[in-house]
Amino acid sequence: MSSAELHVQGLPVSRIAAEFGTPLFLYDADVLRSVYQSLRDRLHPAVDVFLSLKANPNVSIAGFLGSLGAGAEISSLVELMTVQRAGIAPENVIFLGPGKTRAELEACVEAGLHAIVCESLDEVSALEEIAAAAGRDEVPVLLRVNPDFSTKGSGLAMGGKPRQFGIDADLLRRSRPLLDSLRRVRVQGFHAYMGTRFLNADDLVHNTRQILALAEELSKTLGIELRTVDFGGGFGVAYFDNEKDLDLAAAVSGINEVVEPFAAAHPGCRLINELGRYLTALCGTYVTRALYVKESMGERFVVADGGTNHHMAAVGVGSFVKRNFPIRSLTSYDTEPSGSYTVTGPLCTPNDVIGKKVALPEIQAGDLLGIERSGAYGPSASPGLFLSHGFPAEVLVHRGTAHLVRERDRKEELLDKQRLIDFT
Repeated sequence: MSSAELHVQGLPVSRIAAEFGTPLFLYDADVLRSVYQSLRDRLHPAVDVFLSLKANPNVSIAGFLGSLGAGAEISSLVELMTVQRAGIAPENVIFLGPGKTRAELEACVEAGLHAIVCESLDEVSALEEIAAAAGRDEVPVLLRVNPDFSTKGSGLAMGGKPRQFGIDADLLRRSRPLLDSLRRVRVQGFHAYMGTRFLNADDLVHNTRQILALAEELSKTLGIELRTVDFGGGFGVAYFDNEKDLDLAAAVSGINEVVEPFAAAHPGCRLINELGRYLTALCGTYVTRALYVKESMGERFVVADGGTNHHMAAVGVGSFVKRNFPIRSLTSYDTEPSGSYTVTGPLCTPNDVIGKKVALPEIQAGDLLGIERSGAYGPSASPGLFLSHGFPAEVLVHRGTAHLVRERDRKEELLDKQRLIDFT
């Protein structure tokens, strides 16, 4: 075993791979803690940090961040069950999403969450009816606003244009008669989310300033006392060449300057900053094993045992463009690159390319490769059932011990939900 291989909290990656198999997602709790604590220590005390579970819905990831003080932003019944099992108190949970079913709304009312984020006026009316049927006198709600201003610098903008998300600001300004008629739903503030993958601190400060100003304006227009304002998140992580990580100190300093007078003017108002990618990306590595090393028309390929079925983000989905994530040899972690390889997975599609012409040391069959910064939008954003490979194991290293936090899909389980009808 090479002394140059990657170690996670003192554990050699080869030992982890031998115990749990490959491919797998490997998370380092020390990194997770460091990222969260660095943000928490700098951020204004009036602002709470919420994990957006869509980035990584693993119950142990949520539970660990919850133990550090993070709340949770969720968007499905399973995510609701996840935070309940993770031990995150309902008063530190919000539920959002543009297409909530009646069953989801009823479950949110029953759970007693901090707030349900309503994305249409019809949803507000539906909640009023549900609250009456459930005998609930006060159901806390945030109104998600689709702002009438736009942003810049984001990999995925989500405001200032026609969207399925939220209620147009102009429509909200004219909605006071409906809101005044509510008897059981308590509108306690607003939610706005401008986009994701912001790497420029000035963009985040600009968005925060605009959202808080809009919340103040709407509260006066609609006669709503501000008890909660969720000003989104969108803190970015650098994945690709020529990208630089967000200057956290500059971003938080600027946000705090905007928050300070707002918090002073609204001392009872809870502010929420919801983050997914920023909190979880750095702690994760997607670990694959090289099955074959081959050459085709002058180009060298590594065919690995895992690919885009587990890590679609690495090849381009949603806010990503087709550029390489950081990829390293985990077997020869400290060895300088000596050439380039195109790294692919095992799938029968030419799109299963994890990295194109990646600079790596010499790779041999059996070596372990790692796609770094993969703690966000791995399994949660990937077609794990493509070609029926199933989803990989997930392992969290905590206090020097590797814990299996998600079992690998088993072949029998993948077929158990299917039914073969009688064709005779």
